[in-house]
Amino acid sequence: MGYIDDEVKRLHGIIESLEGRVKALEHRNFGGSSAPKTTEEIRMLLIGPPGAGKGTQAPKIKEKFGCCHLATGDMLRSQVAKKTPLGREAKKIMDQGGLVSDDIVIGMIKEELDNNPECKGGFILDGFPRTVPQAEGLDSMLRERNRPLQHAVELQIDDALLVARITGRLVHPASGRSYHATFNPPKVPMTDDVTGEPLIQRSDDNAEALKKRLATYHKQTAPVVEYYQKTGIHQAVDASQEPGQVWKSLLAIFDGDKAKAGSAGSRILGKLAARSSS
Repeated sequence: MGYIDDEVKRLHGIIESLEGRVKALEHRNFGGSSAPKTTEEIRMLLIGPPGAGKGTQAPKIKEKFGCCHLATGDMLRSQVAKKTPLGREAKKIMDQGGLVSDDIVIGMIKEELDNNPECKGGFILDGFPRTVPQAEGLDSMLRERNRPLQHAVELQIDDALLVARITGRLVHPASGRSYHATFNPPKVPMTDDVTGEPLIQRSDDNAEALKKRLATYHKQTAPVVEYYQKTGIHQAVDASQEPGQVWKSLLAIFDGDKAKAGSAGSRILGKLAARSSS
């Protein structure tokens, strides 16, 4: 009895200490704002067709959690530019017109997790995995590192609405930030809000090209979505809403992590307390 009582007190003390540290960090990082970090680390995958809003929501998630945003295309370009061993290998394949292997892409993700300071706060994966074997390989690598995915969030939207969205889409090439001439315009026309650099419209952002891209996307993505539904981490968000509402939906998912953690801790303490009184 005495041992269990002592253990319950010890666990209460640990929880109180951790809560104090979390509050201190929230105050330091967010100045006591009403929107503190909800978890210590975020580890998630963003799934969605072109134009669903990944480029709008990912920077907000990155800012909130202090995590890294790993978009496959940006990662490949960065590794090639840095002339890393993986980058050189990827460039050789791409120069020959081939597709970069799953092992190389997973290796690049692993390298970012090891060496990118931003990834200490977690990560957002965007554009990978696109097949079930890629998802299995990614999960295996993350499990080995004890950093499994928490969420596979799918931004769902009707194809017809996507055509309207994408044909007016503007992109800042260096950061991947995206705008829309009608729905989410930059403060200054054709100019990135953060850097002041020019925005571009992608050559394949036209209705005909988009329909082909969407057909490919749906064919590729359906099995991946099913895979994450089976693992229990898939969550769908209605991306046809205004960006602010989509963000609120994402916050509800992240805040659910905190509620689950608190509930689990209470259950453990409750069981220990029950055993100590029996």
